[in-house]
Amino acid sequence: MSKITVVGSLSTDFVVSADKRPGIGETITGKDFKTTFGGKGANQAVAAARLGSQVSMIGTVGTDLFGQEIIANLKNNQINTDNVESVTGLPSGSAHITVVDGDNSIVYIPGANDAITHEQVISASRTIEESDVVILQNETPLEIIESLIDVCFQKGIQTIYNPAPAKQIKQETIEKVTFLTPNESEYNVLFPQLSISEGLKKHPNKLIVTMGSKGVYFNDGSKEVQIPSYLVQPVDTTGAGDTFNGAFGVALTSGLDMESSIRFGNLAAALSIQTFGAQGGMPTLEEMKGSAFYEKEWNLK
Repeated sequence: MSKITVVGSLSTDFVVSADKRPGIGETITGKDFKTTFGGKGANQAVAAARLGSQVSMIGTVGTDLFGQEIIANLKNNQINTDNVESVTGLPSGSAHITVVDGDNSIVYIPGANDAITHEQVISASRTIEESDVVILQNETPLEIIESLIDVCFQKGIQTIYNPAPAKQIKQETIEKVTFLTPNESEYNVLFPQLSISEGLKKHPNKLIVTMGSKGVYFNDGSKEVQIPSYLVQPVDTTGAGDTFNGAFGVALTSGLDMESSIRFGNLAAALSIQTFGAQGGMPTLEEMKGSAFYEKEWNLK
C-alpha cells in the first residue's frame, strides 16, 4: 500500500443548483441546496484513500461544528488526521458553489486554512519523510507550499503540485516540483508568454495540463502526448480535478508509468462527475474496476 500525504485545504461546500446564474442585482429561485465536504486538499486526500492508498492529511480547521465534522469525515474515509489542527478565532474554510447544467462556479473562503504554520509542517516531518508522494494545492499560504516543496526536493520525495486556484509561482519552485498539474486557465496564469505546446516542451514529464473534455496533455521528452478524456454525461463537475490528482498520485505510487497514471486519473475523474458533490462520486478501486471503461482499456485485476 502506497503512502500519500496531502497538505492543503479542508472546507465545507455549500452548493446551490439553479437553471441559470443570477446577474448583478438579480434574485432568482434555485432548484436545490446541499452541504457537502470539500476543500481541494481534503478532496484529493479522499480520492486517494478511496483508491486504496494509506493517506495522511496535514491542514487546519476552526473550532466550530464544521471543523469537527470535517475531521470526522476524513476519519470515515480512513485518512490519518494526527496532523490536522484546530485553531481559534477563524471559521473553518468554506466554498459557496453554484451548479448550472453540470458546471460549477465557486467563491472560496479560506478561513482557518490560512492558519497553517511552518511549525505544524515541521511537527509532521516524519509523516512527510515516509511518504511516497506529497500532494499540494494553492488553497493554503504560498510560503508554506514553497517551503514544503523545498524540503521534499532536498529529501528526494516526489511532489504533485496542483496550482489551483491560480497564483504566480517562482520558477525555482516549478523546477523543484516533480509534477505540476494546472488546468488550462491556471496554465495561462503560470505561463502567459508560452503556448501550451511551448510550456509542455520546456517542462517534459513534469507539466501535465488538464483540459476537461479535451483530455490531458504532457510532453514525454520527444513529443507532445494527448490522453483523451472518457466521455460521460456530467451531473456535477465539482472536484473532478481533485479526483484526477488523487488518483494520479495513487497510480504513480503503485508503479504505473506516467501515461497510464494519467489514464487512471482520467477514469476516476469521469466516474466522479456522474454523482453530486465534490467527494460524493469519488470512486473506490472496486468501482473503477466495475466500470465499462476499465474493462475495455485496463488489465489490472
